[in-house]
Amino acid sequence: MSNLDDSIGKILLDLQKDDPDTFKKLMKKAQDENPELFDSTDAENIEIDEYNQKIDDYNKKIDEQ
Repeated sequence: MSNLDDSIGKILLDLQKDDPDTFKKLMKKAQDENPELFDSTDAENIEIDEYNQKIDDYNKKIDEQ
């Protein structure tokens, strides 16, 4: 990431911590104006959740043995 990306990320994290209501409004507006930026994230999160569930299931099987 560039320094600008890092700075923006830090600002957003601080805003999320300090003023969660404003952060939610800002993210909602960003999603409304640029939905394409959020579509792939949702799909990736679903894949990650499915993968994590498989790992949890595997670990449970190991623990039961």
